[in-house]
Amino acid sequence: MAQKKGQPLTGEALLQKVKELGNLSREEKAKACGYYTETKNGVQRVNMMKFLNALMDAEGISLDSNGNGRGRGGRSASYRISVQSNGNLLIGAAYTKKMGLKPGDEFEITLGRKHIHLKQVSGLEEKDDD
Repeated sequence: MAQKKGQPLTGEALLQKVKELGNLSREEKAKACGYYTETKNGVQRVNMMKFLNALMDAEGISLDSNGNGRGRGGRSASYRISVQSNGNLLIGAAYTKKMGLKPGDEFEITLGRKHIHLKQVSGLEEKDDD
């Protein structure tokens, strides 16, 4: 019988930890985020399926067509975000992948009375605001 060690990370905490562990293997990242069980003999078994499912949920990627299933039921891209408890706005990977953005792409932030505009300043200069 396997026993769980602590509570595995989920959501924003999971995404942040995975970013911090960038150079580790998938298995090492899963283990560091709490996605493993330990047998009574002390052997640790990584649960990659739960880890990958938690990552997809945290990124807002849903493979379920009917939306039922795990925890929050999986999310799909809604083109809406909300301010997090730490005051940050997080734009998920589903959106950056759809736009073809790469790490290091830069944006100019323009604040309006009730809006925030992001204008890409590196990479594709011809893609100005619509």
